[in-house]
Amino acid sequence: MIWPFRGKTPKIDPSCFIAINATIIGDVEIGPNSTVWPGAVIRADFGPIRIGSNVNVEDNCVLHGGGPAGLTIGDNVTIGHSVVVHCRKVGNNILLGNNCTVLDDAEIGDFSIIAAGAVVTPRTVVQPYSFVTGVPGVVQEQTEEQRLRRRRRGPAEGLEAETAQAGGYASLAQEYRALGYGERLDAP
Repeated sequence: MIWPFRGKTPKIDPSCFIAINATIIGDVEIGPNSTVWPGAVIRADFGPIRIGSNVNVEDNCVLHGGGPAGLTIGDNVTIGHSVVVHCRKVGNNILLGNNCTVLDDAEIGDFSIIAAGAVVTPRTVVQPYSFVTGVPGVVQEQTEEQRLRRRRRGPAEGLEAETAQAGGYASLAQEYRALGYGERLDAP
């Protein structure tokens, strides 16, 4: 469902896949080739939400900007199943692991990984190339070059796991769209 709120209607690039049971409300912009899967909620009623290109918002995520500055999500981001994003900024080339939580005014630097189940506390600034685990989230190490190469590589260069995860979402979205499971983004 795509709903306007306070005179703002979500702007979604036509190349995106939006599941018919995802909800997008208000001042939201979603860039090219991004996907929003079943049960996800993107609610921009307190502030704007800007989502870059090649972003995958997996099933049952909640994205909600906590203040007037809103929420900005960069390019090439995977937001795992049931993640809560209630922060200020998520950089580029990020993995937010399943069921993690990123709280008010936090910022996640480029090429970082937030582990499944981790909680990034309010106002935390995670430096680029960080690997965060735990409750509360703690930087365990800088992200290893091998992990970064795998995030950058994409499906054209191989790695079945990456094809199934990052690049695979584009082809999976096409399959769902062909079955009629996506929102019509070309409708008036």
